[in-house]
Amino acid sequence: MKRAGAALRDADIPFMVGGGLAVWARGGARTEHDVDLLLKPEDAERAQAALEAIGMRAERPPEGWLLKAWDGDVLVDLIYCPIDGPVTQEALDRADVLNVMAMDMKVAPLEDVMVSKLLALKEQEPDFGQVIELARSCREQIDWNDVRRRTEASPMAKAFFTLVEELGVAPRAA
Repeated sequence: MKRAGAALRDADIPFMVGGGLAVWARGGARTEHDVDLLLKPEDAERAQAALEAIGMRAERPPEGWLLKAWDGDVLVDLIYCPIDGPVTQEALDRADVLNVMAMDMKVAPLEDVMVSKLLALKEQEPDFGQVIELARSCREQIDWNDVRRRTEASPMAKAFFTLVEELGVAPRAA
């Protein structure tokens, strides 16, 4: 994360830390899965080139909403169009600058992380474990009304809210 973040900073590419690292940076459970960096679509190619320039191996996956770079066996996802829509300047402006492992970086709001994770849940893989862990570890910091509003069309999000309300993790909807 630090190497990738420094490379993007030095290339003047605006980004924010997302996913599990954004949760960890705000006091949630530590993650070892991968590094999610969110940036605007128009910056994705340049960001991947900046990571290649410092020795990372680039990969272009077929999904069409992210690019990848490998730093040894550590995966860096350059996400430019998550499930809830393209990363915008407004999204980057909402991010807080936090000190993450001795580096100041923009970190995605927890609401954005929750919305992306909830909208990614599908009938074929209804694994609520990770999003419940995220909710439990940072529940006091999350604007639950915002997350509900942004995910109200998702049946999986409705099921999630039933679970976390019954478990006492999130307050009941007003």
